[in-house]
Amino acid sequence: MKRLHCTLLAAALAATTALTAPAVWADANRLAIDLVNEPTSLDPHLQWNPDSYYVYRNIFDNLLTRDDAGQIVPQIATAWEQVSPTEIVFTIREGVKFHDGSALTPEDVVYSVQRITNKDFGSPQLSQFATIASAEVLEGNKVKLTTKAPYPALMGQLVKLSIVPKAVVDAMGKEAFNQAPVGSGPYKFDGWDRGVEVRLTRNDDYWGQKGSFPAAVFRAVPDASTRVANLVSGASDLVVTMDPDLAMQLEAADGVGPRSALTERVAYLAVNGAKPGLDDLRLRQAIAHAIDRDLIVEGLLGGFDKPVGQLLTPAHIGWVEGFEGVPYDPDKARALIAEVGEPAKRKLSFATAPVFDQRIVQALQQMLTDVGLNVEIELTDMATYLKKVQGDPAQSPDMSFGRWSCACQDADGVVYPLLHSSSSWSRVRNVELDKVLESARGELDPAKRVADYRKVQEWIRDNVSQVPLYQAAIIYGASDNLKWQPTPNESLFINRMSWSE
Repeated sequence: MKRLHCTLLAAALAATTALTAPAVWADANRLAIDLVNEPTSLDPHLQWNPDSYYVYRNIFDNLLTRDDAGQIVPQIATAWEQVSPTEIVFTIREGVKFHDGSALTPEDVVYSVQRITNKDFGSPQLSQFATIASAEVLEGNKVKLTTKAPYPALMGQLVKLSIVPKAVVDAMGKEAFNQAPVGSGPYKFDGWDRGVEVRLTRNDDYWGQKGSFPAAVFRAVPDASTRVANLVSGASDLVVTMDPDLAMQLEAADGVGPRSALTERVAYLAVNGAKPGLDDLRLRQAIAHAIDRDLIVEGLLGGFDKPVGQLLTPAHIGWVEGFEGVPYDPDKARALIAEVGEPAKRKLSFATAPVFDQRIVQALQQMLTDVGLNVEIELTDMATYLKKVQGDPAQSPDMSFGRWSCACQDADGVVYPLLHSSSSWSRVRNVELDKVLESARGELDPAKRVADYRKVQEWIRDNVSQVPLYQAAIIYGASDNLKWQPTPNESLFINRMSWSE
């Protein structure tokens, strides 16, 4: 009976496709990918969001990249040497050509660094590269980057640095380049029908691993059920951003299925210790003891995600093996609330936004209500949410739900912005914690860095500035014929995909 129901579901989805799918259909020579939205930018220095990144990362090469195991490996830089605590010299790959036929040179690398770090340019990625003080060309096809202070996380950040052609950008201007980008990657820009699709064609002169598909198309399909219907019917080969319920639907359909990977995104409940009542450590501890991470992951997230007790994931450099956070203990939570007394009865505001899974937010509210707290969810648009959680701690919500990713897979990209007193994201003002965060940020010895991050995680556990929840999974839907496995960095490298034989 279950199999019959699943078959009928797949048939219904296929029927829906006839009404909702775009006119362009997948075929053996073109890979069709459904995104949620169209890219906001194809200039790799002007945006950092998944729908843009999925597309432009195939058009451009980066200074460094990650292999499928997550290790940092050469791309435009073939080798590198840390010549001093603040200087790294990169050897630039020879023989690379941009899509217009011009040679990629060390000057293009320096230009790309200077462009993205120029405050007047206004890159939303500026903070990720702000430690770079200078970039210069050296003899022997080399480039030297100098940082303002030792910064071991720089390598993880440089994985995101795309190399653009100086001559082309200068000639076209920023706006025109965004409309028709020129890179050196395995696929070339072929066209952009606004609101519908972006088309790429294979770069047959690519220096590295060439793509299996002569062409690829990225389509904007905001409705998740429509993306599933497109996949089931064969209109698409790969679709992004599935939830566990849709993943289970795909498991029931023939010829397609879910593909998932644990990412570097960490979900957490932020607790604002600057607010009345929550300035009592016992109440913050009660909140932490009230949260059942396992129930959230297994009951709501289908087991795709993974509970974590620290404000990091195993995908991060700086993950502290064996570290345990505050355990789930609702009886302890109730006892602490009883000790606090009257201040614990105050209504606590809980900020969230539609981009987050509201089932999780509601489950957290229920867990806190069950131990005797009075929690009110405040759902606002994303802009209002961001304004609230990045404001003055005294004016910010009592609690907020968040999912954090730096896309660098380094602890510094998570705990520094969420905890250091200089960050607009931080509700914490602690001089000693700032010193540990700064020490870890500049420590080149990996063992000493992990020791510092253990201290940071201990501080979070003991002071409950956040309650870590889970390592988030990314779920895609794919044709069974597509040979590809997702990775923690959430990249869609088309030249690493192929049809199964």
